[in-house]
Amino acid sequence: MLIIMQQKTARLPSQPLPVIDGMSDRRKLTLFALMALGQFMALLDTQIVAASISDIQAGLAAAPDESSWVQTAYLIGEIVMIPLSGWLSRAFSTRWLFTASAAAFTAASMACGFAWNIESMIAARAIQGFVGGAMIPTVFATGFALFKGKKQAVIPATLGLLSSLAPTIGPTLGGWITDVLSWHWLFFINLVPGLAIVFTIPFFEAIDEPDFSLLRRFDFIGLLLLTLALGSFQYVLEEGYRWNWLDDPDIRAWAWTAAIAGALFVWRSLVHASPLVELRTLQSRTFTVASLLIFVTGFGLFGGIYVLPLFLSRIAGFDAPQIGEAVFVAGLSQVLVAPMIARFSQRIEPRIMLSSGFLLFALGLWLSSGVTSQWAGGEFFWPQIIRGFAILMCIVPATTLALGSLPPEKLKMGSALFNTMRKLGGAVGIACINTWVNDRTNLHWHRLAENLREGDPKVQTTLQTLARTVHAPSPSDPHVLALLAKTVRKEAVTMAFGDVFWLMALLFVCALVLVPFLKRVTAPSAAASREAH
Repeated sequence: MLIIMQQKTARLPSQPLPVIDGMSDRRKLTLFALMALGQFMALLDTQIVAASISDIQAGLAAAPDESSWVQTAYLIGEIVMIPLSGWLSRAFSTRWLFTASAAAFTAASMACGFAWNIESMIAARAIQGFVGGAMIPTVFATGFALFKGKKQAVIPATLGLLSSLAPTIGPTLGGWITDVLSWHWLFFINLVPGLAIVFTIPFFEAIDEPDFSLLRRFDFIGLLLLTLALGSFQYVLEEGYRWNWLDDPDIRAWAWTAAIAGALFVWRSLVHASPLVELRTLQSRTFTVASLLIFVTGFGLFGGIYVLPLFLSRIAGFDAPQIGEAVFVAGLSQVLVAPMIARFSQRIEPRIMLSSGFLLFALGLWLSSGVTSQWAGGEFFWPQIIRGFAILMCIVPATTLALGSLPPEKLKMGSALFNTMRKLGGAVGIACINTWVNDRTNLHWHRLAENLREGDPKVQTTLQTLARTVHAPSPSDPHVLALLAKTVRKEAVTMAFGDVFWLMALLFVCALVLVPFLKRVTAPSAAASREAH
């Protein structure tokens, strides 16, 4: 494979497109802020419906298995577009791709808000995720191209904050909007920022120039393979745990589709003169290792956002507003430490900062591994503070190492691939968490049940206590036994969540073996910044 990559590199001449140097710093900051707003919108909508699925389901008269597609359709569309965005920005230019994406995202958001049945909602959400996915990696490449020196060091910190903050506050904000207004406004809130982007970015100087010659070499077969591979893979991850993975024939069929299409797409990308995803970027060892580390970071970021509300809902019995209050501290800590992380990124060697971030994140997860069924949110305060601080120490240096290791002409394609790895890490993380919770719950249930011997004094004492609680005539009353089974089940689930936190912490510690393979990367030179795009 490496031989093919080396042979084909010569067929793709480097054609960096210059950044307009005459743009003032104020205009650069304004342009970057508008693009960052678009990225935030796209990331926010990934999770904003999470706490309001039941309201959407009721409003559209949908079945529970249908309503889950409100989330899944968005994720599938987004994961397909993110790697494709690098090629599209080269063909149409960054400015016009971002403007078109924001316009389509705004229109799709309006369609979601006016959806009349579940089918129209799923279709609109798929389009919304697809067009929104283009805004996420584009802003990373643009930030590295527009700024240089110390100003460039702030870019990973800013985008890292938005990348972690948006999905963190998404469920909380979504639940609040649904309670105060209605679920329709989960989508209508995108209209004002979307229109602001559409009617301002076209009036800025061009960041780069379009290369319409790429359209004549567009790889339609590659697009089909990419869609099949990532779409099928995302579906398997979203639905697999519900149907016992490969034991289900449909899941097995989609898994085979993802594997075969993925292998063919890799081959196609290596032999095509104008590939949709530039896999030759992986020739850079530092970029490859940093991408693997951002995959693990995505696992922890999205997994952490997912597992804590799941525990608070299933064990503590929290509703959406209570969950929002409990997890709000994580988002707040990220906002407060972001300026500090930006300064650290200018003074601390990225590999040291990255290693510290991974260890701190592992510590935050490990502190939660001792969870009990009596925890009611407050016990997660310091673990969330630590993880909120640590996640930026993971994202910022990983971004600097990955994109800083690439020549300017590869920034767009590299940013798309890098962000795809982060997104895939989150999808795999959520799938693993669901599987771990189910499997470990069953394991702990059987172990606890084996110790419930009828003559055991502790068991008898527990039964008598439960009998008094429900005012049953005897400890052997069916209501008492049912309550005992429910209690055992709750403890088994709690122990499973403790295992999940521990396994995630172990993953972050083990990932540190990759750090020595990273090369030291300095900020791109002023010349490189001028040539980017």
